[in-house]
Amino acid sequence: MVFSYGQFVSGGVGKQLATSLGLPRPSRLRRHTVGGPLVPGAVLVAGHGDAPVAERVHHLLEGAGVQVASQPSTSVVGVVVDLTAIETPADLETLRGIVGPALKTLAPTGRVVVIGRPPEDAGSVARTAARRSLEGVVRSIGKEMRGGGTANLVLVAEGADAGIEATVRFLLSGRSAYVSGQVFRVGQPVADIVAPADWDQPLAGKIAVVTGAARGIGAAIADTLARDGATILAVDVPAAGGPLATVANRLGGSALQLDVTAEDAGARIVEHARARHGGIDIVVHNAGITRDKLLANTDADRWDSVLQVNLVSILRMNEALVPAMNDGGHIVNVSSTSGIAGNRGQSNYAASKAGVIGMTQALAADEVVLAKGITVNAVAPGFIETEMTAKVPLATREVGRLMNSLSQGGLPVDVAETIGYFAWDANRAVTGNVVRVCGQMVLGA
Repeated sequence: MVFSYGQFVSGGVGKQLATSLGLPRPSRLRRHTVGGPLVPGAVLVAGHGDAPVAERVHHLLEGAGVQVASQPSTSVVGVVVDLTAIETPADLETLRGIVGPALKTLAPTGRVVVIGRPPEDAGSVARTAARRSLEGVVRSIGKEMRGGGTANLVLVAEGADAGIEATVRFLLSGRSAYVSGQVFRVGQPVADIVAPADWDQPLAGKIAVVTGAARGIGAAIADTLARDGATILAVDVPAAGGPLATVANRLGGSALQLDVTAEDAGARIVEHARARHGGIDIVVHNAGITRDKLLANTDADRWDSVLQVNLVSILRMNEALVPAMNDGGHIVNVSSTSGIAGNRGQSNYAASKAGVIGMTQALAADEVVLAKGITVNAVAPGFIETEMTAKVPLATREVGRLMNSLSQGGLPVDVAETIGYFAWDANRAVTGNVVRVCGQMVLGA
Protein backbone atom coordinates (compact mmCIF):
# COMPACT_ATOMS: atom_id res chain seq x y z
CA MET A 1 0.00 0.00 0.00
CA VAL A 2 1.38 3.44 -0.98
CA PHE A 3 1.64 5.90 1.91
CA SER A 4 -0.31 9.15 1.58
CA TYR A 5 0.09 11.90 4.14
CA GLY A 6 -3.28 13.38 3.18
CA GLN A 7 -5.11 10.14 3.84
CA PHE A 8 -3.15 9.52 7.06
CA VAL A 9 -4.18 12.83 8.68
CA SER A 10 -7.81 12.66 7.53
CA GLY A 11 -8.95 10.35 10.32
CA GLY A 12 -8.11 8.21 13.34
CA VAL A 13 -4.71 8.45 14.98
CA GLY A 14 -3.32 10.50 12.11
CA LYS A 15 -5.98 13.17 12.55
CA GLN A 16 -5.38 13.33 16.30
CA LEU A 17 -1.62 13.59 15.77
CA ALA A 18 -1.96 16.33 13.15
CA THR A 19 -4.31 18.31 15.39
CA SER A 20 -2.08 18.08 18.46
CA LEU A 21 1.09 18.99 16.53
CA GLY A 22 -0.51 21.67 14.37
CA LEU A 23 0.32 19.81 11.15
CA PRO A 24 -1.46 20.76 7.90
CA ARG A 25 -4.59 18.80 7.07
CA PRO A 26 -5.65 19.01 3.43
CA SER A 27 -9.28 19.96 2.87
CA ARG A 28 -11.47 18.53 0.14
CA LEU A 29 -11.59 21.13 -2.62
CA ARG A 30 -14.78 22.36 -4.24
CA ARG A 31 -14.65 21.48 -7.93
CA HIS A 32 -17.07 22.18 -10.77
CA THR A 33 -20.08 19.95 -11.28
CA VAL A 34 -22.24 20.24 -14.36
CA GLY A 35 -25.61 21.72 -13.47
CA GLY A 36 -24.47 22.83 -10.02
CA PRO A 37 -24.73 26.40 -8.69
CA LEU A 38 -22.00 28.93 -9.40
CA VAL A 39 -21.33 29.07 -5.63
CA PRO A 40 -23.03 27.13 -2.82
CA GLY A 41 -24.14 30.15 -0.82
CA ALA A 42 -24.04 33.93 -0.47
CA VAL A 43 -21.26 36.22 -1.76
CA LEU A 44 -20.29 39.46 -0.02
CA VAL A 45 -19.77 42.26 -2.56
CA ALA A 46 -18.30 45.57 -1.38
CA GLY A 47 -15.76 48.17 -2.38
CA HIS A 48 -14.00 51.48 -1.92
CA GLY A 49 -15.56 54.74 -3.02
CA ASP A 50 -18.01 54.57 -5.90
CA ALA A 51 -16.85 50.96 -6.62
CA PRO A 52 -18.15 50.74 -10.22
CA VAL A 53 -17.02 47.15 -10.73
CA ALA A 54 -18.77 46.00 -7.55
CA GLU A 55 -22.06 47.12 -9.05
CA ARG A 56 -21.41 45.01 -12.15
CA VAL A 57 -20.51 42.01 -10.02
CA HIS A 58 -23.66 42.47 -7.98
CA HIS A 59 -25.80 42.36 -11.12
CA LEU A 60 -24.03 39.35 -12.66
CA LEU A 61 -24.34 37.36 -9.43
CA GLU A 62 -28.03 38.17 -9.09
CA GLY A 63 -28.48 37.09 -12.70
CA ALA A 64 -26.80 33.79 -11.86
CA GLY A 65 -29.15 33.23 -8.95
CA VAL A 66 -26.54 33.93 -6.27
CA GLN A 67 -27.52 35.64 -3.03
CA VAL A 68 -25.53 38.86 -2.61
CA ALA A 69 -24.61 40.14 0.85
CA SER A 70 -23.57 43.71 1.59
CA GLN A 71 -22.35 43.11 5.16
CA PRO A 72 -20.20 40.25 6.57
CA SER A 73 -22.72 39.63 9.35
CA THR A 74 -23.46 36.07 8.28
CA SER A 75 -21.35 33.29 6.86
CA VAL A 76 -20.61 33.69 3.16
CA VAL A 77 -18.85 31.46 0.63
CA GLY A 78 -17.22 34.28 -1.29
CA VAL A 79 -15.99 37.86 -0.94
CA VAL A 80 -15.55 40.24 -3.87
CA VAL A 81 -13.93 43.60 -3.08
CA ASP A 82 -13.73 46.39 -5.65
CA LEU A 83 -10.66 48.54 -4.99
CA THR A 84 -10.47 50.12 -8.44
CA ALA A 85 -11.00 53.58 -6.91
CA ILE A 86 -8.16 53.56 -4.35
CA GLU A 87 -5.84 56.57 -4.54
CA THR A 88 -3.27 56.13 -1.74
CA PRO A 89 -1.98 53.34 0.52
CA ALA A 90 -4.28 54.68 3.25
CA ASP A 91 -7.23 53.48 1.17
CA LEU A 92 -6.09 49.89 1.69
CA GLU A 93 -7.85 50.10 5.06
CA THR A 94 -11.02 49.37 3.09
CA LEU A 95 -9.66 45.95 2.17
CA ARG A 96 -8.68 45.16 5.76
CA GLY A 97 -12.01 46.38 7.07
CA ILE A 98 -13.99 44.19 4.65
CA VAL A 99 -11.94 41.04 4.15
CA GLY A 100 -10.52 40.71 7.67
CA PRO A 101 -13.85 40.25 9.46
CA ALA A 102 -15.28 38.18 6.60
CA LEU A 103 -12.46 35.64 6.87
CA LYS A 104 -13.58 34.77 10.38
CA THR A 105 -16.87 33.36 9.11
CA LEU A 106 -15.97 32.44 5.53
CA ALA A 107 -17.32 28.99 4.70
CA PRO A 108 -14.96 26.13 3.75
CA THR A 109 -13.68 26.28 0.14
CA GLY A 110 -14.41 30.00 0.24
CA ARG A 111 -13.27 32.46 -2.39
CA VAL A 112 -11.77 35.93 -2.02
CA VAL A 113 -11.57 38.00 -5.21
CA VAL A 114 -9.98 41.46 -5.08
CA ILE A 115 -10.45 43.75 -8.07
CA GLY A 116 -8.08 46.61 -8.82
CA ARG A 117 -6.51 48.63 -11.62
CA PRO A 118 -3.10 47.95 -13.24
CA PRO A 119 -0.30 49.76 -11.35
CA GLU A 120 1.48 50.76 -14.55
CA ASP A 121 -1.51 52.89 -15.59
CA ALA A 122 -1.84 54.72 -12.26
CA GLY A 123 -0.44 58.12 -13.26
CA SER A 124 0.97 59.02 -9.83
CA VAL A 125 3.49 57.53 -7.43
CA ALA A 126 1.05 57.17 -4.53
CA ARG A 127 -1.62 55.55 -6.70
CA THR A 128 0.95 53.19 -8.21
CA ALA A 129 2.12 52.15 -4.75
CA ALA A 130 -1.43 51.53 -3.57
CA ARG A 131 -2.35 49.46 -6.61
CA ARG A 132 0.83 47.39 -6.44
CA SER A 133 0.18 46.70 -2.76
CA LEU A 134 -2.84 44.63 -3.72
CA GLU A 135 -0.68 41.85 -5.13
CA GLY A 136 1.21 41.41 -1.88
CA VAL A 137 -1.87 41.42 0.33
CA VAL A 138 -3.84 39.04 -1.91
CA ARG A 139 -1.00 36.52 -2.00
CA SER A 140 -0.80 36.75 1.79
CA ILE A 141 -4.54 36.23 2.14
CA GLY A 142 -4.21 33.14 -0.03
CA LYS A 143 -1.65 31.72 2.39
CA GLU A 144 -3.92 32.46 5.35
CA MET A 145 -7.02 30.83 3.86
CA ARG A 146 -8.29 27.66 5.50
CA GLY A 147 -10.66 24.90 4.48
CA GLY A 148 -9.55 24.76 0.85
CA GLY A 149 -10.20 28.46 0.22
CA THR A 150 -8.46 30.61 -2.41
CA ALA A 151 -7.68 34.28 -2.97
CA ASN A 152 -6.94 35.94 -6.31
CA LEU A 153 -6.48 39.41 -7.77
CA VAL A 154 -8.12 40.77 -10.93
CA LEU A 155 -6.58 43.89 -12.48
CA VAL A 156 -9.04 45.58 -14.83
CA ALA A 157 -7.83 48.25 -17.22
CA GLU A 158 -9.67 51.57 -17.34
CA GLY A 159 -12.65 51.24 -19.65
CA ALA A 160 -12.52 47.42 -19.62
CA ASP A 161 -14.99 46.76 -16.81
CA ALA A 162 -17.46 45.06 -19.16
CA GLY A 163 -15.00 42.21 -19.66
CA ILE A 164 -14.84 40.96 -16.08
CA GLU A 165 -17.77 38.54 -15.95
CA ALA A 166 -15.94 35.45 -17.23
CA THR A 167 -13.04 35.93 -14.81
CA VAL A 168 -15.24 36.59 -11.78
CA ARG A 169 -17.35 33.53 -12.60
CA PHE A 170 -14.26 31.37 -12.95
CA LEU A 171 -12.67 32.52 -9.69
CA LEU A 172 -15.83 32.11 -7.61
CA SER A 173 -16.68 28.73 -9.11
CA GLY A 174 -15.33 25.26 -8.50
CA ARG A 175 -13.41 25.49 -11.78
CA SER A 176 -10.67 27.46 -9.99
CA ALA A 177 -10.23 24.98 -7.12
CA TYR A 178 -6.41 24.80 -7.39
CA VAL A 179 -5.78 28.41 -8.47
CA SER A 180 -4.76 30.78 -5.68
CA GLY A 181 -2.51 33.79 -5.21
CA GLN A 182 -2.74 34.63 -8.90
CA VAL A 183 -3.09 37.89 -10.82
CA PHE A 184 -5.53 38.01 -13.73
CA ARG A 185 -5.41 40.93 -16.14
CA VAL A 186 -8.53 42.05 -17.99
CA GLY A 187 -7.96 44.53 -20.80
CA GLN A 188 -9.70 45.75 -23.91
CA PRO A 189 -11.28 42.81 -25.76
CA VAL A 190 -9.50 41.61 -28.90
CA ALA A 191 -12.89 40.64 -30.39
CA ASP A 192 -16.53 40.90 -29.39
CA ILE A 193 -17.25 39.33 -26.02
CA VAL A 194 -19.94 36.67 -26.44
CA ALA A 195 -21.53 35.18 -23.33
CA PRO A 196 -22.62 31.56 -23.81
CA ALA A 197 -26.30 30.65 -23.93
CA ASP A 198 -25.49 28.07 -21.25
CA TRP A 199 -22.58 28.57 -18.83
CA ASP A 200 -22.36 24.79 -18.47
CA GLN A 201 -21.62 24.65 -22.23
CA PRO A 202 -19.36 27.67 -22.82
CA LEU A 203 -17.55 25.95 -25.71
CA ALA A 204 -20.62 24.71 -27.59
CA GLY A 205 -19.94 24.45 -31.31
CA LYS A 206 -16.18 25.00 -31.01
CA ILE A 207 -13.42 22.86 -32.56
CA ALA A 208 -10.47 22.35 -30.21
CA VAL A 209 -7.05 20.91 -31.06
CA VAL A 210 -5.29 19.36 -28.06
CA THR A 211 -1.72 18.07 -28.44
CA GLY A 212 -0.36 15.40 -26.12
CA ALA A 213 -3.96 14.27 -25.62
CA ALA A 214 -3.47 10.51 -25.16
CA ARG A 215 -3.08 10.45 -21.39
CA GLY A 216 -2.53 12.43 -18.20
CA ILE A 217 -3.15 16.17 -18.29
CA GLY A 218 -3.71 16.11 -22.05
CA ALA A 219 -6.53 13.59 -21.77
CA ALA A 220 -8.08 15.63 -18.93
CA ILE A 221 -7.95 18.74 -21.12
CA ALA A 222 -9.73 16.91 -23.93
CA ASP A 223 -12.34 15.55 -21.50
CA THR A 224 -13.01 18.96 -19.96
CA LEU A 225 -13.26 20.87 -23.24
CA ALA A 226 -15.61 18.20 -24.60
CA ARG A 227 -17.71 18.36 -21.43
CA ASP A 228 -18.02 22.09 -22.04
CA GLY A 229 -19.28 21.54 -25.58
CA ALA A 230 -16.22 21.46 -27.84
CA THR A 231 -15.47 18.89 -30.54
CA ILE A 232 -11.97 17.51 -29.93
CA LEU A 233 -9.16 16.90 -32.41
CA ALA A 234 -6.81 14.84 -30.25
CA VAL A 235 -3.14 14.81 -31.29
CA ASP A 236 -0.30 12.64 -30.01
CA VAL A 237 2.66 10.60 -31.21
CA PRO A 238 2.08 7.33 -33.15
CA ALA A 239 3.43 5.32 -30.19
CA ALA A 240 0.43 6.54 -28.18
CA GLY A 241 -2.02 5.67 -30.95
CA GLY A 242 -4.08 3.24 -28.87
CA PRO A 243 -4.78 5.53 -25.89
CA LEU A 244 -5.22 8.45 -28.29
CA ALA A 245 -7.95 6.64 -30.21
CA THR A 246 -9.64 5.73 -26.93
CA VAL A 247 -9.78 9.41 -25.90
CA ALA A 248 -11.06 10.57 -29.28
CA ASN A 249 -13.69 7.83 -29.54
CA ARG A 250 -14.92 8.41 -26.00
CA LEU A 251 -15.45 12.09 -26.73
CA GLY A 252 -16.86 11.72 -30.24
CA GLY A 253 -13.92 13.59 -31.75
CA SER A 254 -11.09 12.57 -34.05
CA ALA A 255 -7.51 11.42 -33.50
CA LEU A 256 -4.39 12.45 -35.40
CA GLN A 257 -1.16 10.53 -34.82
CA LEU A 258 1.59 13.06 -35.25
CA ASP A 259 5.08 13.97 -34.05
CA VAL A 260 4.76 17.66 -33.17
CA THR A 261 8.42 18.24 -34.04
CA ALA A 262 7.82 17.29 -37.69
CA GLU A 263 8.33 20.16 -40.13
CA ASP A 264 4.79 19.75 -41.49
CA ALA A 265 3.04 19.13 -38.16
CA GLY A 266 1.10 22.39 -38.22
CA ALA A 267 0.04 21.95 -41.84
CA ARG A 268 -1.15 18.40 -41.15
CA ILE A 269 -3.25 19.54 -38.18
CA VAL A 270 -4.84 22.26 -40.32
CA GLU A 271 -5.57 19.80 -43.13
CA HIS A 272 -7.13 17.27 -40.77
CA ALA A 273 -9.19 19.89 -38.92
CA ARG A 274 -10.59 21.37 -42.12
CA ALA A 275 -11.39 17.98 -43.65
CA ARG A 276 -13.00 16.46 -40.54
CA HIS A 277 -14.37 19.44 -38.63
CA GLY A 278 -14.43 22.49 -40.91
CA GLY A 279 -11.87 24.61 -39.06
CA ILE A 280 -10.15 25.41 -35.75
CA ASP A 281 -11.36 27.63 -32.92
CA ILE A 282 -9.11 26.56 -30.04
CA VAL A 283 -5.53 25.30 -29.94
CA VAL A 284 -4.05 23.86 -26.74
CA HIS A 285 -0.30 23.26 -26.94
CA ASN A 286 0.09 20.62 -24.23
CA ALA A 287 2.57 18.11 -25.70
CA GLY A 288 5.81 18.05 -23.75
CA ILE A 289 8.59 15.84 -22.44
CA THR A 290 11.17 15.83 -19.64
CA ARG A 291 14.76 14.58 -19.83
CA ASP A 292 15.98 15.50 -16.37
CA LYS A 293 19.67 15.71 -15.45
CA LEU A 294 21.85 18.17 -13.61
CA LEU A 295 23.11 20.68 -16.15
CA ALA A 296 26.68 19.46 -15.65
CA ASN A 297 25.54 16.00 -16.85
CA THR A 298 23.21 17.13 -19.64
CA ASP A 299 24.45 16.29 -23.13
CA ALA A 300 23.47 18.12 -26.32
CA ASP A 301 20.88 15.52 -27.39
CA ARG A 302 19.08 15.56 -24.05
CA TRP A 303 19.07 19.36 -24.08
CA ASP A 304 17.89 19.72 -27.67
CA SER A 305 15.13 17.10 -27.53
CA VAL A 306 13.33 18.94 -24.71
CA LEU A 307 13.66 22.33 -26.38
CA GLN A 308 12.43 20.92 -29.70
CA VAL A 309 9.28 19.28 -28.30
CA ASN A 310 8.34 21.81 -25.65
CA LEU A 311 9.08 25.09 -27.42
CA VAL A 312 10.42 25.02 -30.98
CA SER A 313 7.60 22.77 -32.20
CA ILE A 314 5.00 25.24 -30.96
CA LEU A 315 6.67 28.14 -32.73
CA ARG A 316 6.79 26.13 -35.95
CA MET A 317 3.21 24.83 -35.72
CA ASN A 318 1.82 28.28 -35.00
CA GLU A 319 3.15 29.49 -38.34
CA ALA A 320 0.53 27.27 -39.96
CA LEU A 321 -2.12 27.26 -37.23
CA VAL A 322 -2.57 30.98 -36.61
CA PRO A 323 -3.46 31.93 -40.21
CA ALA A 324 -5.83 28.95 -40.41
CA MET A 325 -7.69 29.57 -37.14
CA ASN A 326 -11.16 31.03 -37.15
CA ASP A 327 -11.34 34.68 -36.13
CA GLY A 328 -11.97 35.21 -32.43
CA GLY A 329 -10.23 31.96 -31.50
CA HIS A 330 -8.04 31.05 -28.55
CA ILE A 331 -4.53 29.65 -28.11
CA VAL A 332 -3.58 28.22 -24.72
CA ASN A 333 -0.03 27.09 -23.98
CA VAL A 334 1.02 24.78 -21.17
CA SER A 335 4.08 26.09 -19.35
CA SER A 336 5.21 25.04 -15.84
CA THR A 337 6.14 26.50 -12.49
CA SER A 338 9.63 25.21 -13.36
CA GLY A 339 9.71 27.88 -16.06
CA ILE A 340 8.99 30.54 -13.41
CA ALA A 341 10.98 29.41 -10.38
CA GLY A 342 13.40 26.91 -11.93
CA ASN A 343 13.94 23.38 -10.64
CA ARG A 344 17.03 21.36 -9.78
CA GLY A 345 17.94 18.95 -12.57
CA GLN A 346 15.50 20.55 -15.03
CA SER A 347 17.53 23.26 -16.73
CA ASN A 348 16.43 22.14 -20.18
CA TYR A 349 12.78 21.79 -19.14
CA ALA A 350 12.79 25.14 -17.28
CA ALA A 351 14.34 26.85 -20.29
CA SER A 352 11.66 25.46 -22.58
CA LYS A 353 8.78 26.37 -20.27
CA ALA A 354 10.10 29.87 -19.60
CA GLY A 355 10.35 30.21 -23.36
CA VAL A 356 6.68 29.25 -23.62
CA ILE A 357 5.84 32.16 -21.32
CA GLY A 358 7.83 34.58 -23.45
CA MET A 359 6.22 33.23 -26.60
CA THR A 360 2.75 33.59 -25.06
CA GLN A 361 3.24 37.23 -24.14
CA ALA A 362 4.81 38.12 -27.48
CA LEU A 363 2.22 36.28 -29.57
CA ALA A 364 -0.63 37.94 -27.67
CA ALA A 365 0.68 41.30 -28.91
CA ASP A 366 1.38 40.12 -32.48
CA GLU A 367 -0.36 42.23 -35.14
CA VAL A 368 -1.66 39.23 -37.09
CA VAL A 369 -3.02 37.57 -33.96
CA LEU A 370 -4.70 40.79 -32.83
CA ALA A 371 -6.18 41.36 -36.28
CA LYS A 372 -7.80 37.94 -36.11
CA GLY A 373 -9.11 38.59 -32.59
CA ILE A 374 -7.27 35.60 -31.12
CA THR A 375 -6.42 35.45 -27.41
CA VAL A 376 -3.16 33.82 -26.29
CA ASN A 377 -2.66 32.73 -22.69
CA ALA A 378 -0.67 30.15 -20.71
CA VAL A 379 -1.12 27.94 -17.66
CA ALA A 380 1.80 26.91 -15.47
CA PRO A 381 0.97 23.73 -13.52
CA GLY A 382 2.69 22.93 -10.24
CA PHE A 383 2.51 19.54 -8.51
CA ILE A 384 -0.27 17.70 -10.32
CA GLU A 385 -1.21 14.10 -9.46
CA THR A 386 -0.36 12.04 -12.57
CA GLU A 387 1.25 8.70 -13.38
CA MET A 388 4.57 10.53 -13.59
CA THR A 389 4.35 12.11 -10.12
CA ALA A 390 3.20 8.77 -8.67
CA LYS A 391 6.66 7.42 -9.54
CA VAL A 392 8.47 10.22 -7.70
CA PRO A 393 10.26 9.05 -4.51
CA LEU A 394 7.98 9.10 -1.45
CA ALA A 395 9.62 11.97 0.46
CA THR A 396 9.88 14.19 -2.60
CA ARG A 397 6.30 13.42 -3.59
CA GLU A 398 4.86 14.24 -0.16
CA VAL A 399 6.84 17.48 0.06
CA GLY A 400 5.59 18.43 -3.40
CA ARG A 401 2.02 17.85 -2.29
CA LEU A 402 2.29 19.84 0.93
CA MET A 403 4.40 22.84 -0.13
CA ASN A 404 1.48 24.97 -1.22
CA SER A 405 -1.31 26.93 0.43
CA LEU A 406 -3.83 24.12 -0.12
CA SER A 407 -1.53 21.41 1.33
CA GLN A 408 -2.20 18.93 -1.48
CA GLY A 409 -1.39 18.11 -5.06
CA GLY A 410 -3.68 19.26 -7.82
CA LEU A 411 -5.56 17.07 -10.28
CA PRO A 412 -5.25 17.08 -14.07
CA VAL A 413 -8.78 18.49 -14.25
CA ASP A 414 -7.59 21.59 -12.36
CA VAL A 415 -5.21 22.42 -15.21
CA ALA A 416 -7.92 21.60 -17.74
CA GLU A 417 -10.48 23.89 -16.10
CA THR A 418 -8.14 26.88 -16.33
CA ILE A 419 -7.41 26.10 -19.97
CA GLY A 420 -11.15 25.87 -20.61
CA TYR A 421 -11.64 29.30 -19.01
CA PHE A 422 -9.03 30.80 -21.32
CA ALA A 423 -10.90 29.33 -24.31
CA TRP A 424 -14.27 31.01 -23.62
CA ASP A 425 -15.55 33.59 -26.10
CA ALA A 426 -16.79 35.44 -23.02
CA ASN A 427 -13.11 35.83 -22.16
CA ARG A 428 -11.87 37.82 -25.12
CA ALA A 429 -10.70 40.61 -22.80
CA VAL A 430 -8.06 38.34 -21.24
CA THR A 431 -4.91 37.77 -23.29
CA GLY A 432 -1.19 37.56 -22.57
CA ASN A 433 -1.86 36.12 -19.10
CA VAL A 434 0.21 33.40 -17.42
CA VAL A 435 -1.63 31.72 -14.53
CA ARG A 436 -0.08 29.18 -12.18
CA VAL A 437 -2.27 26.19 -11.34
CA CYS A 438 -0.29 25.17 -8.30
CA GLY A 439 -2.35 25.74 -5.16
CA GLN A 440 -0.06 28.74 -4.53
CA MET A 441 3.27 27.03 -4.11
CA VAL A 442 5.13 28.29 -1.06
CA LEU A 443 8.46 28.34 -2.92
CA GLY A 444 8.75 30.20 -6.18
CA ALA A 445 5.47 32.00 -5.56
